[in-house]
Amino acid sequence: MTTVAPRPVPLPCPSRPRATRVRTAGSGDAAALAELSRPFARSGALRERPDSLYAARAAEFLVAVGSDGGIEGCVGLRVHEGEGAHAGVLYNFCVAGHRQGRGVGGALLRTALALGRTQVLGALFTATTGDGRLFRRYGFAPATARQAPRVWAESLDPRRNALILARAL
Repeated sequence: MTTVAPRPVPLPCPSRPRATRVRTAGSGDAAALAELSRPFARSGALRERPDSLYAARAAEFLVAVGSDGGIEGCVGLRVHEGEGAHAGVLYNFCVAGHRQGRGVGGALLRTALALGRTQVLGALFTATTGDGRLFRRYGFAPATARQAPRVWAESLDPRRNALILARAL
């Protein structure tokens, strides 16, 4: 009779959350940016923007890219100079529904903060119709339209009742 020594059975590795890759958008991403943003605009979470804006301002956007190469989230970062201030505005921040709560928004926000620092911005501003919880986790606090870049603050639609948040860099 032959006996066989038991072999250890490999245990399955717990799946690690995949790291989100963030990059600057290119002109070829404009259609995907518009498509990702559309449901958020329809729900009222984002302002409606023409597709041409995404093409014209693609270089202002950071995008979170999935393992399949598709865009899972985005945020625009527009620099405003003048009036003695050098500040940035985050806009059109959205994450695809199937990726929300998985660190995509945090990865976009960390990258935007780092980019703002490299551009030596004094502060970053944003406006949200939500509670701003993610922004607050990253040090944003309520601000007034007077503190924000004038051109941007004047472009806000008062009917949206957006919360203005800011973070010094």
